[in-house]
Amino acid sequence: MGDFSADWLRLREPADHAARSAALTRDVLRALPPGRPGILDLACGTGSNLRYLRGQILIFDAASSGRQKSRSDPEWLLVDHDPSLLALVPPAPNVRAVEHDLRALDDHLFDARSLVTASALLDLVSESWLRELASHCRARQSAALFALSYDGRLAFEPAEPNDALIRDLVNRHQRTDKGFGPALGPTAAAVAADLFTSEGYEVRIAPSDWVLNRASAPDQLQEQLIDGWAGAASAVMSDPGIVEEWRGRRRDHVASGRSTLMVGHQDLAAFPVRRSA
Repeated sequence: MGDFSADWLRLREPADHAARSAALTRDVLRALPPGRPGILDLACGTGSNLRYLRGQILIFDAASSGRQKSRSDPEWLLVDHDPSLLALVPPAPNVRAVEHDLRALDDHLFDARSLVTASALLDLVSESWLRELASHCRARQSAALFALSYDGRLAFEPAEPNDALIRDLVNRHQRTDKGFGPALGPTAAAVAADLFTSEGYEVRIAPSDWVLNRASAPDQLQEQLIDGWAGAASAVMSDPGIVEEWRGRRRDHVASGRSTLMVGHQDLAAFPVRRSA
């Protein structure tokens, strides 16, 4: 999918929040320093990651009765290149939203940030960009939490003969340049794990798969995914008729209420290892 419109982000947010690893998120929150930690949210869109993490902070604090609850009011820096999306981030105390072209990871973005986070970003970036990000995190000893990196797994019910073909074409398209150089696509979480480990981090990964059917999500979410996958597949193959036939059959399954789609994602947390002198 290459749609980053406000409508698409709004449509996918409930599925994103339901799929994320709450346990991994709470591990990260537990590792944050006392006081008022700084959190940097890259490619923030309209603030979905902020909304999720704030909810998890409240749960974490409620479960930490008797402990100091100073983590419940961090200083947030939300960054995106699209001013129209930033304009939809609700104003709130201790939240600053800034426009910035993330192809350039300026040092000042990372100053005083205990946690660097992003959602649905890593599969769009290149290995060199991600290596630079890991280096910035290591220089500040910042923890990292990257949610919902697509990992190449797609499953469809009921099955259709060309499901595997479309999946392979989508995964090929995922490796094309999305503005940050050749994209990591389905290898993003594995590459991130290697890069952060090489910077001296402890890395943990948890699944965060979408499982979408009429009981769990609006039909429109499945329909837009199917349309997006068809567009991606058509961009890397020469027979659009095959893709269009597949698209029509899959949308028919959605319309009849029979469809279930699984989209594989992974959440990754990276913890700086404090070595004694």
